[in-house]
Amino acid sequence: MRKYLASAEFGMRTLPLFPSDTGNVMTNYVGSCLCGAVTFEIEAEFESFYLCHCKYCQKDTGSAFAANLFCQTGKLIWCSGEDNISSFTLAGSQHQKSFCKDCGTALPNNHPSGILVVPAGCLDTDVAVIPTAHIFMSSKASWESNVVNIIKLEGLPE
Repeated sequence: MRKYLASAEFGMRTLPLFPSDTGNVMTNYVGSCLCGAVTFEIEAEFESFYLCHCKYCQKDTGSAFAANLFCQTGKLIWCSGEDNISSFTLAGSQHQKSFCKDCGTALPNNHPSGILVVPAGCLDTDVAVIPTAHIFMSSKASWESNVVNIIKLEGLPE
């Protein structure tokens, strides 16, 4: 069965969530929230890695886009802090977010569609998968257009 991304914000325009066989192998990943209350392990073969620029992802990340990994057969194990996890589903949409109640870090969730969604930034293990695509570019943040041309610093400005 082929699964698709769809957004109520953009009607039923869809794209394949798992575009093709990636050739990845099952890998063990570890992750945590910013405050350390929630820790987890994942065994997964991430089949896609989308950078989503939709308005929903901009709102829930406070940034230009969300960076989420997707897999159909991954296994998520909460090691600590499971009682610290809260979830939010936006009414009338497929948009769902799990997060730490204390620090707000976005955390993995098993979407009702059966897909494991993992925010890339909450992983402590390096991810070798490169992003599959930028999606919902029609709603990207207006200030995002020229960020490749700005100064790049290794840390805070002096």
